[in-house]
Amino acid sequence: MTKLSRRTFAVSAFAGAGLLAGCGNGIGSNGGAAIDARVDQTLNFLYSEYPTTRGLSDKAVGMLVMPLITEAGFGFGGGYGRGALRVGGTSVDYYSATKGSFGLQIGAQQYAHVLFFMTEGALMDFRRSNGWAAGADVKYVFRDEGENIRAETTTVTAPVLAVIFGQAGLHVGATLDGVKYTRIIP
Repeated sequence: MTKLSRRTFAVSAFAGAGLLAGCGNGIGSNGGAAIDARVDQTLNFLYSEYPTTRGLSDKAVGMLVMPLITEAGFGFGGGYGRGALRVGGTSVDYYSATKGSFGLQIGAQQYAHVLFFMTEGALMDFRRSNGWAAGADVKYVFRDEGENIRAETTTVTAPVLAVIFGQAGLHVGATLDGVKYTRIIP
């Protein structure tokens, strides 16, 4: 058995971390274009399936579009996805969404969601943060029995509105509580 010194371990760990960091730095990649293409497809689907969301889009000062969030859990759970922040119809930043959970859960699901920033203040708070966590300040726009997206009077005045759609899989519930958004370089 080979004995590993602390110095050898530290050098190996540092070199390994450097190699991994170099793999996903986004320089020279088409990651932004790939995310933008998915965002465009997601918005086209949203507007065609739920036409009333176009009115939300027209009133919003910005939208964070997450085309695909994948969640899985068996006791411990987690989720991840990537998307783009659109202001004036143009992608201005890219974000990842991560979620962790613990409790009575089993299964996996995928879904898309859009955060509509209805005020300049909410959008600026989001963009200035080092890592914004969705929570009590997000109000949900619900899908009714007729499969139409509707906003209640309590959500219309909220600074951030969330629409979750396109759910597939067997996992109970899809909320954005505890989701952390972090700016990335695709």
